[in-house]
Amino acid sequence: MQIGVDTQRAVETKRAFIIDSDDISAMALQFMLADELEVNVVTSSAQAIARAQGMALDVILLGASVIEAEGAPGVSALLAALPGVPVIACGPAGDAGVAQALALGARSTITRPFKVEAVRQKVNAQIGRRAVLTIPVVLG
Repeated sequence: MQIGVDTQRAVETKRAFIIDSDDISAMALQFMLADELEVNVVTSSAQAIARAQGMALDVILLGASVIEAEGAPGVSALLAALPGVPVIACGPAGDAGVAQALALGARSTITRPFKVEAVRQKVNAQIGRRAVLTIPVVLG
């Protein structure tokens, strides 16, 4: 278990799909989320739709490489096949594909370079987890 992971979250059964053909981005996101979620990595929207049948899915992280390769039809097919599952578009700041995914119905974005705190915060917000409140103690 990594430092900074709430043990209650580590034992929940929440499932995420990372859809990205960029292996480095996909593995980085998987590493950042693996302690708090069950994470599945696929390389296309079609694979995600096929694997998600009969499975409770909580969030999808959609990589810019897949958005670019599949375009609007791929994003639209994903959103139509898995209604109600929040989609977070992931890619470089200012990426046209990420903006297009937002326009088509993605709920949020995560920009590169990925930071553990930001990724977990965005994912937790989309799956309905409350933020952990910490109050610093100041001595003296």
